[in-house]
Amino acid sequence: MALKDLLVWLDRTQSSFVNLRLAADLARRHGSRMTALYVREWSPAQLAHRNTAELAGRSLADVEALGSDAEASIDESALEARTEVERVAREYGVPIEWRVADGEPSRVLPQHARYADLCILDVQTPAASTSAGYRFSEEMLFVSGRPVLLVPELSEFATLGAHIAIAWNSSRAAARAINDALPVLERAERVTVITVNPAEFIGGRHGSLPLPRLLEHLERHGIYARPVEVSDVPLGAIADVLQERAIEEGADLIVAGAHGHVWLREMLLGSVTRDLLARLRLPVMMSH
Repeated sequence: MALKDLLVWLDRTQSSFVNLRLAADLARRHGSRMTALYVREWSPAQLAHRNTAELAGRSLADVEALGSDAEASIDESALEARTEVERVAREYGVPIEWRVADGEPSRVLPQHARYADLCILDVQTPAASTSAGYRFSEEMLFVSGRPVLLVPELSEFATLGAHIAIAWNSSRAAARAINDALPVLERAERVTVITVNPAEFIGGRHGSLPLPRLLEHLERHGIYARPVEVSDVPLGAIADVLQERAIEEGADLIVAGAHGHVWLREMLLGSVTRDLLARLRLPVMMSH
């Protein structure tokens, strides 16, 4: 297995440029190609400005002028993003395809993600077209059909995937996440498996197979992981304790399953998944 095709979402925020560099670090170590995707979308502020002008009865010429200004701003941001992509490609020595698309990001990005091995974006990525009630990053977990790597805001990590912490609870989602992350795990310098409240799933609702079975499975892929078990953690603190231990271990990436489902466009996230995304401190690679 190999990680050969990365898709990075770029928007008008500086944090997306940080994500671009993290992705380039990952691509350089895996010999991957990258695609930097920029979708031309009006920001929520620009849409609100135009709607206010229309409701206030401003002239058609004034409304069109607002539209022209917004389009010029989008073009300027796209040019800035492309310049940064070219700079990063030279600095990291990785091939990066620059791609621009028009349309609603919530429709465009999943379509492009389905032709990549991994999609990387900011956990707080704004999108004017995102359905109410949940964030764009959460939507991507359930509609892209691919693993998604979410980066917290103001990330200060220099590497991505050099030391990986696996969040393991013996669930279907966790197993799916590990399988999708095998290309990244096989190239990692260190891997740690963290289980929180193992007594709740060893012999319980998630099955009876002990942690050594997972370590054996990873070893067959050439992955030698160190186990860390944490017990007696309240449900509301699991996401925080998981991240604290991962940071203590020196991890720069967490691999975790995304628990939840989409039903009639309403997202129902598992409590630990919701807490993890709401208070994300480390990049996390998730699958559903």
